[in-house]
Amino acid sequence: MNDYDVVIVGARAAGASTALLLARAGWRVVVLDRARRGSDTLSTHALMRPGVLQLERWGLLDAIVAAGTPGQDRVVFHYGDDRVDLDVSRQLYAPRRTLLDPVLVAAAENSGAAFRFGVDVRGLLWDQDERVAGVRVRDEHGDSAEIHGRVTVGADGRRSLVAREVHAPVTRHGTSSASAIYGYWTGVDTAGYEWCFQPGTAGGLIPTGGGQVCVYAAAPTRRFADELRYDLEGGLHRVLAEAAPALAERVAAGRRVEPVRGFPGTRGWLRRPWGTGWALVGDAGYFKDPITAHGITDALRDAELLANALDRVLTGAVEPAHALAHYECVRSDLSIPMFDVTDAVAGFNWTLDELRRLHLAMSDAMQREVDVLTQLDGRSTGRVAA
Repeated sequence: MNDYDVVIVGARAAGASTALLLARAGWRVVVLDRARRGSDTLSTHALMRPGVLQLERWGLLDAIVAAGTPGQDRVVFHYGDDRVDLDVSRQLYAPRRTLLDPVLVAAAENSGAAFRFGVDVRGLLWDQDERVAGVRVRDEHGDSAEIHGRVTVGADGRRSLVAREVHAPVTRHGTSSASAIYGYWTGVDTAGYEWCFQPGTAGGLIPTGGGQVCVYAAAPTRRFADELRYDLEGGLHRVLAEAAPALAERVAAGRRVEPVRGFPGTRGWLRRPWGTGWALVGDAGYFKDPITAHGITDALRDAELLANALDRVLTGAVEPAHALAHYECVRSDLSIPMFDVTDAVAGFNWTLDELRRLHLAMSDAMQREVDVLTQLDGRSTGRVAA
């Protein structure tokens, strides 16, 4: 079958979550991805309060916990020599993408969504009214096909083909970017999520499954280009030692278990996430610097906002332009405060006192996300709420 209600390009967190919620609502959904099932991807994966809430509401948090992802009761901020310990009311989790993505895919498949991995989307289909009507694909055998859908969703990341082909306009530009280097260690003691900062540097320890800790370091993009990219592991240790020598000593006492990865940084954006026959979700529509580790949380949040909008469109209850404009409005209203804080943090033009104030603003923005997501249970159509 090559005719669906919704065609989703991209099977990562945003695409799989959107498919899950639409399939639970009874719609025919297919998700296409060129990667292989269960593969890893360059990503932050520390879930914040809203992201944990989403997985719990959808009935998926138990699977994350059962797979060995430890819950964290505390977040620790190191501002130079000062330490601030915060106990959290809801445990936080940082599942690896090799766990989170398959859990979302399996839940979506169990709800009736179809997934096709190893499929290269080559372009969009357009009908006679210049409406997006699906995609052209080529599979791993080199065979070409057309897949038709009433709505095509781009969940295909920062370099989104869907966003490019529909000429989705950027409505807000970031001004800063930070580079990041990260890897996984065992034998590193942590007190929870730990974030450390000194002017010009940042880093952190994020406990994940299998007794591993994600160790990361961040610095201005210019430093990555001039120095860090030539020796990623050495650069990680140097930056972490500058940001928090005590954390660096703990890491040095552990053992690296995977190759270190680096991201040079890129400025963020918000795009208009909808048009005639198409919509965007995840990094395809909204990307910000990873320094605040909020990307997966954004992806889960916006997947539900979009799924609710598309459910109303597909049932004919609301005009498409009205439902999708509302999706954009809510998404942007929730995103812009965090986007602006992240842009400021990524610029590294702060004192430690200024950074503390930015983090307080970030906490307020996350609480507002939690408030809005909690209210979705009462405002939802009832078809896509878990």
